[in-house]
Amino acid sequence: MMENLLTYIPLDIALIAENFDRFLYGVWVTLNLTFLSLLLGGLLSIPMAIARASKHRVFNPLVQGYTYVFRGTPLLVQTYLIYYGVGQFEVIRESFLWDPILSSAWWCALIAFTLNTAAYTTELLRGAIADTPTGEVEAAIATGHSYRSRLRRIILPSAFRRAIPAYSNEVIFMLHGSVIASTITLQDILGVGRWLNGRYYLAYEGFITAALLYFLIVLCITWAFRGFERRYLRHLTRRDTTAQSVTSPLPTPERV
Repeated sequence: MMENLLTYIPLDIALIAENFDRFLYGVWVTLNLTFLSLLLGGLLSIPMAIARASKHRVFNPLVQGYTYVFRGTPLLVQTYLIYYGVGQFEVIRESFLWDPILSSAWWCALIAFTLNTAAYTTELLRGAIADTPTGEVEAAIATGHSYRSRLRRIILPSAFRRAIPAYSNEVIFMLHGSVIASTITLQDILGVGRWLNGRYYLAYEGFITAALLYFLIVLCITWAFRGFERRYLRHLTRRDTTAQSVTSPLPTPERV
């Protein structure tokens, strides 16, 4: 019965299964690049978001210019400029950074992805910091907290929690953007799919397999962030429910 079912599927399932170990390696490369860039970009974005939210006279214009450049240009262009562009300068080729880092496609992709996601996360956190409820800040001031103490104990934890729903979109966008790694010789999920199609002169098998793997990863990310929201945003949900119950109008009596 299974053999009869496979005859109606217009895909070479046996060929996909035979090369599925390559797809698993592509999953590892994709997840490695995506989550390392998110981790490094997140660490970079915290001080930059603080500088943007506090409107520092020196750092605010610099950070704003940085985020404008990396949010205003495509990730593909940024990756190409780092991978193909920096090698055009002899000073860089002769520096200590060339051989271990800038000559490697993996490192160039990681640098480009990190700088890109750091720009988006900076603006995301800046908005979350700026939207911190005034009552929380005033209560911290009234209890004698210094500015650094307010940031560490009140403002940043509150901003991180409220940024969770928006940051889940950034994680998914970064995962989708990681397909650019396949254009600079890296064998990520899409790179393996392109290899399979080119090796066996196929049209769909590689791309459909890659699409299904991306779908499963996004599904896991979505479930994880829903768990984070239920855990860390529970107090906001309760407050919104209470506010709706208080402000909701009385039910209109039915006509007899």
